[in-house]
Amino acid sequence: MYRMDEVLSLIDNKGIKYDLEKHVPVYTIEEMDELELPFSDFVVKNLFLRDYKGREHFLVVLKKDKSADLKKLKVILGSTPLSFASEDRLSKYLGLSKGEVTPFGVLNDESHSVKIFIDKDVVADGKLAIHPNDNKATVLIGVKDLIGLIAEYGTEVRIIDLEGDLNG
Repeated sequence: MYRMDEVLSLIDNKGIKYDLEKHVPVYTIEEMDELELPFSDFVVKNLFLRDYKGREHFLVVLKKDKSADLKKLKVILGSTPLSFASEDRLSKYLGLSKGEVTPFGVLNDESHSVKIFIDKDVVADGKLAIHPNDNKATVLIGVKDLIGLIAEYGTEVRIIDLEGDLNG
């Protein structure tokens, strides 16, 4: 099970550069903003979603000030209607608890059941700030480094355009 120490050890062993800030536990973007982290502009929202029948699970990463329309997102992801996954599913698939949702969670997804989608605006920033599987710390890491790490683990990461024209 990858918790904070194991995540940090993994990215250290891969030679990936990152910044780490430890802090009080946070559960919302508003609480993250109150921390006034030196890299707060790179903090992202991570939405753990499921399809209508609970057969597919998605982790969608977007800029913290961007909203996601689940009806539009359903079309972009090619899914049935979406809803937020329960805490039980979060624990089962990503080994995480409420407030800890992060792309690093897929390191605990041995069945590779969770699909990751990152909005193009996050990719354009070049870096993102996410929890290292613990909401008492935040890591600033390069987007390409994160995508490479996750792909090496065997989980595909797709880049999406949350503001794109759905009609082509």
